[in-house]
Amino acid sequence: MKFERLPIRAKLLWMVLLPLAVVLPLLGVILLWWSDTAIDRLLITKVRSDLAVAQGYFERVLGEVGAGTDAVAQSHPLHLTLAQGTSPQMQALLQRFQQRAALDFLNVYDASGRLVAASWGAPASTVQALDRAPVSDGPPQASVELLGFEEVRRIAPPLAERLGIPLVPTEGAAPTDRRTEDRALLVLATAPVLAPDGRLLAQVRGGVLLNRNLGFIDHINEIVYPEGSLPFGSQGTATLFLEDVRITTNVRLFGKERAIGTRVSQAVRDAVLGRGSTWLDRAFVVNDWYVSAYQPLQDRQGRRVGMLYVGYLERPFTLVKYAALASIGVIFFGVMVGAAWVSLRLARGIFQPIEQMARTMSAVEAGHPRARVGPVASHDEIGRLAGHLDHLLDVVDDKTRALQRWGEELDRKVAERTRDLELAQQQLVKSEKLAAIGQLTASVAHEVNNPIAVIQGNLDLVRELLGPHAQRVAPELKLMDEQIERMRLIVTQLLQFARPTEYAGYVEAVDVHEALEASLVLASHLLAKTKIQVERDLQATRPVGINRQELQQVLINLIVNAVQAMPEGGVLRLSARDWSDVGVVVEVADTGPGLSEELLAELFQPFVTRKKDGTGLGLWISRSIVERYGGDLKGTNRPEGGALFSVWVRGEPFDGAA
Repeated sequence: MKFERLPIRAKLLWMVLLPLAVVLPLLGVILLWWSDTAIDRLLITKVRSDLAVAQGYFERVLGEVGAGTDAVAQSHPLHLTLAQGTSPQMQALLQRFQQRAALDFLNVYDASGRLVAASWGAPASTVQALDRAPVSDGPPQASVELLGFEEVRRIAPPLAERLGIPLVPTEGAAPTDRRTEDRALLVLATAPVLAPDGRLLAQVRGGVLLNRNLGFIDHINEIVYPEGSLPFGSQGTATLFLEDVRITTNVRLFGKERAIGTRVSQAVRDAVLGRGSTWLDRAFVVNDWYVSAYQPLQDRQGRRVGMLYVGYLERPFTLVKYAALASIGVIFFGVMVGAAWVSLRLARGIFQPIEQMARTMSAVEAGHPRARVGPVASHDEIGRLAGHLDHLLDVVDDKTRALQRWGEELDRKVAERTRDLELAQQQLVKSEKLAAIGQLTASVAHEVNNPIAVIQGNLDLVRELLGPHAQRVAPELKLMDEQIERMRLIVTQLLQFARPTEYAGYVEAVDVHEALEASLVLASHLLAKTKIQVERDLQATRPVGINRQELQQVLINLIVNAVQAMPEGGVLRLSARDWSDVGVVVEVADTGPGLSEELLAELFQPFVTRKKDGTGLGLWISRSIVERYGGDLKGTNRPEGGALFSVWVRGEPFDGAA
């Protein structure tokens, strides 16, 4: 029987069953295979880029160690100390340079290679340790070096405590009789100290020990795998190997215990350390499968001495991959079977009107809203549907244009109202906070005034009753008077905070030099607990018109902030100079981390602070005090590092001051 003579039902069965029986299963298998391969390639591409990020950071660390060592060699204080030949000063200097450059040790050798000074202590006079990485004519280059236990003890004895890693039996690792890893992997750099005539005076060596350097490896892991970067609950890890032994890692062995001392599999060892290739594949890491990347680390002579590893847990991606492949297969075959079933239920007479309507809809979607189906040959429900579609397109076209106009107008109004509402809410919150604090502060200040008055009255009565005998306790009575006056000033400052525009202290001619010294005395209890050096550059020649106590309040606030910004020590610089013919500029500078861009933008706003126990009112109150006397308070960062605050005070009282 010819195909043309078959009934339409048979033709449709042939058209549906042939794809279902042959073509669709083949297409499904091809799609699943391609999807599986594509996902695996994406995972490998991801770990390759992760390794590139980790390698870039590692090379940056090498550059920083080299640059830091060279900076020490080129420093003027080092040359002066070498010329004076004082070992205690040299050791203290090297310790400061070591902390600044974030190194584990700094050594200085004379021109013959004898160790003369070290940041870790006084070396023996017979130590000869400059037997690696000789000084070259070019800039110093840091390199990864593999050193034995005795070599580490000669270079930096305190670092030997971090050696001696017990080897943990690891499944799949190469056989070995060793039980402990006593060697060390270090980043070393050596720089020459040259005289003006080019003669070698000494050599400086600095380095960082990678064994058990948990902060270093955790920082790499945070850079490569920040929180939220891996989906589906996968976990990223990073490791540094000394040959095939993990010497620092965030891979966990049991619970929170790190897998330090475990070893890499023999397959990875042969590929990376043996052949020098980069491993980009799945690998069994300690106790699970990871999508892994291993890269060899070479020393200055090109020998492969270790490996850098990054990777992430494979299991979550595998489960998601299989679920996605299963879903694709089900959807693919379900849609095709459904389409074939629908095709069986349609008649030939409805194809053309439907195709014509489909073409009309495509034209409308392509940007031709005036396209219509027009007259059709069928006068049944399909024909009436075509007519209704044309009518619906007309209505939709009109409504769409109207909705577009209304939507644009509504978006504009909503945006305007939203901006106004946000600004109003911010101002309302700040105003409510300030009003509440101001009310509370004023209440406390007024309540304290009454006991102060009672104390002062009774003190005057005691002085009157004692008569001439009061001279025996005159110093004590004077001290009590001074403390009562101090309490009154504190109450005055509280009232000043509650009503800054209505209340202020009396104005007097104040010597800014004396005010600075007095402020330092009041902050001496903080300075005594730190390693901060105070430098003074006081060149002001005129007094300023301001309340002395309020000026000291501002200066003490700035000094305390500077001290808190340097918990590890630094330099506090106080300077004063004339401000043209207007007044005096007082500057308080520190060598801390400086002010972030975000903090600079809202530095003098109330309730803005980066301290855990701060209120965010100190700088705001200080600026309000200075502005009330016609001056200003400014904050910025110093080019050489640290923050700088400038207090601009007029020499004569401002008209707005009390």
